[in-house]
Amino acid sequence: MKRSRTRIDAVMDAVRAKIAARTYLPGMRLPSVRAQAKAMQFSISTVVEAYERLAAEGVVCSRPGSGFYVSGPVAPLALAEIGPKLNREIDPLWVSRQSLETDATLLKPGCGWLPASWMYEAGMRRALRAVARADTSVLADYGTPLGLPALRQLLARRMATTDIEAPPEQIMLTESGTQAIDLICRFLLEPGDTVLVDDPCYFNFHALLRAHRVKAVGIPYTSNGPDIAAFGAALQEHAPRLYITNSGIHNPTGAALSSVTAHRLLKLAESSDLVIVEDDIFADFEPSPAPRLAAFDGLSRVIHIGSFSKTISASLRCGYIAARADWIDSLTDLKIATSFGGGRLAADVLLNVLTDSGYRKHMEAVRARLAEVMRKTITRLEAIGITPWLVPRSGMFVWCRLPEGVDAASIAHSCLKNGVVLAPGNAFSQSLSAGDFLRFNAAQSTDDRVFDVLARALSE
Repeated sequence: MKRSRTRIDAVMDAVRAKIAARTYLPGMRLPSVRAQAKAMQFSISTVVEAYERLAAEGVVCSRPGSGFYVSGPVAPLALAEIGPKLNREIDPLWVSRQSLETDATLLKPGCGWLPASWMYEAGMRRALRAVARADTSVLADYGTPLGLPALRQLLARRMATTDIEAPPEQIMLTESGTQAIDLICRFLLEPGDTVLVDDPCYFNFHALLRAHRVKAVGIPYTSNGPDIAAFGAALQEHAPRLYITNSGIHNPTGAALSSVTAHRLLKLAESSDLVIVEDDIFADFEPSPAPRLAAFDGLSRVIHIGSFSKTISASLRCGYIAARADWIDSLTDLKIATSFGGGRLAADVLLNVLTDSGYRKHMEAVRARLAEVMRKTITRLEAIGITPWLVPRSGMFVWCRLPEGVDAASIAHSCLKNGVVLAPGNAFSQSLSAGDFLRFNAAQSTDDRVFDVLARALSE
């Protein structure tokens, strides 16, 4: 028979978790027995026994008259142990793993990308054939530190369509949008710094910030952008170093930043040391562009990033950073230190795809198709009592509230048993205030089984 967990186990688990998260480092003194007992509202004898058992295991050591200290080398970083202990169904890394690792027979309305059949396959094949015929150096050599000049020139022209002035020398190619944020975090953050994120926001922002050992503070997101009053209060209270957000189409809500909110946000930021990272990964899904913070700011305190994994290929890893010139210089050093040469082959393929005569028409067709499946998805969700927070103007995501009293994590767990991967709201929420929300990808919600499984789960 499996032994039930005791209060002693709870104390031991709490200590082990902090060691795994590197909150407690080797040689660090544990909280006193009395302090730990008060913090966990357990008896002193419970904590004494837990500490003694940890000492017997060699996890900690006792120093008579001084207390208990962490033993051994630094623990390997365990991201799952950092932050509040959540059910694995609503952990950001769990959601990512389910979407990335599960077999093709599962339905994935909770994932964050288009079906492979929707991607620009014909253009990719043409680009691959063209690059295969290129000079040997394209196939074999490292890329330049900033990345392929012709692609950076093209990106500068593309950004100009949203009024962002970024000359090619202020653009650096990266392996992905995620690597772009990682490099920026390495450049600007120290462990313990505070970073503002939208609440809700893209769940991998949470996971990446955990890896950098910083404190994330959520700002409620409205239909027009971040809540400006909450944003101003957070600037005063936390003196944050970064704010990470989406430009254009917001993930997961599908909302878009308004010009008024953008101006107010930048006005607040003027009196602080805040740097804003604007992730523009969904730019090509917009029929007409929403305001960009980088356009209003002129790349003074705003760093603009993006990639093409959502519209061209997730297998082709290529992103970019646009920032002020002195920051690009330092970021280039970091890029060399962490990945040496850039992915020249990927950049050449991407350049060929973006300059292919069919890409613009392909994206027009994708936008029209998304609008149609979004309408159908919302109609079918509403029929089973799941309502949209707002109806998105574009993009693939719709942020939905479940019927009153229904827990998204429980629904996700039930649906997973029946072959449907969902994205529960608290995976996106720093404050864990979205327990009754789910994010749906309309492009991945075209199979009748998605709604049949959901309806059964809601009725259980």
